[in-house]
Amino acid sequence: MVSISGLPAFLSYVAVALGLVVLYLGVYLTATAHREIALIRDNNVAAAMALGGSLIGYTLPLSVAIFNAQSVLDCVIWGLVALVFQILVYFLVRLAIPDLSARIESGQLAPAILLAAASFAAGVVDAASMTY
Repeated sequence: MVSISGLPAFLSYVAVALGLVVLYLGVYLTATAHREIALIRDNNVAAAMALGGSLIGYTLPLSVAIFNAQSVLDCVIWGLVALVFQILVYFLVRLAIPDLSARIESGQLAPAILLAAASFAAGVVDAASMTY
């Protein structure tokens, strides 16, 4: 017999996750000195790689937060922690590469790959740290 008794909880967590992802993208796109969406529309692979890596780096711990959450509020709190962590990663990479945005705007892949890798690595560590 198939049961969909968990459907309301599923829909709640999916809605919260989508809201947090939209919030994350809004904060990230505002925090960066370059305009990723415009660059991606112009086929800038470096911008797409950097943004994609950051998005994966955020959604990884968000998925762990959903898995471990005791409530929707608990999920939101840990999702916000992951958001702050990922924004810090961006600024740390900018410390290492001060002209990061200019280089991504010009389509240079090396700094974009570093940012994507740092975001992904931070997301893995953040997610593992949430397995309380």
